[in-house]
Amino acid sequence: MTAFATLAGVYNTAIGAADLEVERSRDRRSMTTSRALDQFLSSVEKRAFKIAQLGLRNDDDALDAVQDAMMKLAQSYGARPESEWRPLFYRILANRVRDMQRRRTVRGRIMAWLPVGGGEDDDEPYDPIAQAPSPEATPAKRLELDEAIGVLEAAVAALPPRQREAFLLRNFEGLDVNETATAMGCSAGSVKTHYFRALETLRAKLGDVI
Repeated sequence: MTAFATLAGVYNTAIGAADLEVERSRDRRSMTTSRALDQFLSSVEKRAFKIAQLGLRNDDDALDAVQDAMMKLAQSYGARPESEWRPLFYRILANRVRDMQRRRTVRGRIMAWLPVGGGEDDDEPYDPIAQAPSPEATPAKRLELDEAIGVLEAAVAALPPRQREAFLLRNFEGLDVNETATAMGCSAGSVKTHYFRALETLRAKLGDVI
């Protein structure tokens, strides 16, 4: 074996070891990112479902919207910095909810032209998610709380879509103005306007509830 052959073998071995280490490092980073993404999605799952449910007024549709948004975030933006996930996720969710609302409107217009009496109940009635009462609450207190939550949910659901979105992201999810603007795809000034108008409407309807 010549000296050149020996050097080539050593070189190839070194390159192979370096490639293996790079691959292992890439796998470790991928696993770390995957765990962080799973934790993030778990942390927003319930609140995202609530937001989607208020917009779509149907539990199954809301679940589909949240799942679609989670998949889109993981597939298209999972490699982005973690600090960008929250506003990106809520922007994806908002777009998905609006898309489903548009499809529902079109479907409703088509169904209006079809004969009635097919025997299938396509649209389930709106059934708000029950809020878990405190264990210490009395039955009367739980009933009072449930009624108050029902009134609030109905009032929020009746807001114009952009006002409802701004209110839920700012109050329910706790995003700041800039994060909300990113999620909604608008300016910070628009967020402030939508949020202010939502508060005005809700305060007029609910008095001291909020």
